[in-house]
Amino acid sequence: MTKKIDWRGSSLKDLRNFPVDVKKRAGYELEQIQQGLPPTQWKSVNDWGAGVVEIKIDAFAGTFRDVYIAKFEDAIYILHCFAKKTQQTSLTDIAIIKTRYAEIVRERQRRENERRY
Repeated sequence: MTKKIDWRGSSLKDLRNFPVDVKKRAGYELEQIQQGLPPTQWKSVNDWGAGVVEIKIDAFAGTFRDVYIAKFEDAIYILHCFAKKTQQTSLTDIAIIKTRYAEIVRERQRRENERRY
């Protein structure tokens, strides 16, 4: 079963602004995830939220990241897509990821509560 992708905030727009080779690689990686396979180069970043994963894409134009969560059955949630400019992920990028993650958790809790009543 192929999972749908749920783009959060400006993540799709941000990805579309990546260089062509990076967009192609990101597309391949996301397709792998949709099929239930792991991306090529990734790491779990549970400090940002339970189940959050960061895809690493190194290209001639720089280093890029796609951050997602795929632990839910209904969709893969793309939290943030960005160019990484330093060794550490910026506090701004981390705040965006955590905020979007929290929004998903709240939405899912609200839906679950509505189903119960």
